[in-house]
Amino acid sequence: MPLIDMPDFSAELLDEFAARKTARVNTPVIQPAEPFLDMAGEDLRRRIFMTESETGASLCLRPEFTIPVCLRHIETATGTPKRYSYLGEVFRQRRDGANEFYQAGIEDLGDTNVAAADARAISDATAILKRLLPSRKLTVTLGDQQVFEAVVAALGLPSGWQKRLVQAFGDTVQLEALLQSLVSPKPMTGLDARVAGLLATGEEKVLVDYIDSVMQDTGYSTNASRAPQEIARRLREKLALAATRLPDESFELLKQFLSLQAPLSQASQTLVEFADKAKLKLDGALSAFDARVAALANGGLDLDAITYGAAFGRPLDYYTGLVFEVGVEGEGAVLAGGGRFDRLMTLLGAKDKIPAVGFSLWLDRIEAVRAKP
Repeated sequence: MPLIDMPDFSAELLDEFAARKTARVNTPVIQPAEPFLDMAGEDLRRRIFMTESETGASLCLRPEFTIPVCLRHIETATGTPKRYSYLGEVFRQRRDGANEFYQAGIEDLGDTNVAAADARAISDATAILKRLLPSRKLTVTLGDQQVFEAVVAALGLPSGWQKRLVQAFGDTVQLEALLQSLVSPKPMTGLDARVAGLLATGEEKVLVDYIDSVMQDTGYSTNASRAPQEIARRLREKLALAATRLPDESFELLKQFLSLQAPLSQASQTLVEFADKAKLKLDGALSAFDARVAALANGGLDLDAITYGAAFGRPLDYYTGLVFEVGVEGEGAVLAGGGRFDRLMTLLGAKDKIPAVGFSLWLDRIEAVRAKP
């Protein structure tokens, strides 16, 4: 039995989901922990309530719905396109508010018209909030991880650094720290002298054999930790990353990009002007961005009321393109948030690539705004 009451506007939410032809789905409260630990991102990982089965398998209380809904879709072998809705409790440690609360939302799986699906997610989230908060003015903030990835790639950074920067997208503190490391790289320290020498000479087999012997001597089992080959690969990657320095010009371009902010009605032009001035080829990412803007405009949304921020992201590692949040003017709380997660389905085990986008509604926060005069 739930320990907290379902919000009094739950029936209205279910009406909205039904009107949008979604299939309501529920998932077990106890979930396998591994997908969240591997794919959800550091911000969520440190907030999860963990437990263990009698056989030693890592489990957790459901911290969000996107991953469980996607897992259920894969397990039931349901075809796409498919639109799911959910309304239920989630459990995570929070700085403010209860650790057990209700979330609701929609996951849109398999629509190959990416721009239209993105626009629909934003339109649905804002329309539902307008019904629940009819007298409040909403604020919408939008970012695009795909555009950021294109900028980073165009600067010619090693793939390891590109991956690091993309994973930090949306976390201002972490991103600034990484950029500072790129501008003023520091050599790797604390390496075993033998390992350092083998890395320098590139003697791969000798390095792997040495790591294996150290693991055997210290009692580390390859079944419980990474294999010697994987450790060697990671050490080589870290060494290469530590030796990479971002040229001052590229650093300034990244800073300029991350400072971009404009009403969505002006965002496409702002990005084109930046790309032209920086002499960066971002054509593919900008075309996808423009298509989404057009779809939003065709859907009747006020582009001047949506803010694009080049540095805006959300703290979940599985996002790949659009990210957005909706709040109320004068209130700091995020009431709805979502984005595109095109890689998640295959990472979770789907045989085919399935495009996906969705959003969540924070019902306790909505309830608090509704209670205000």
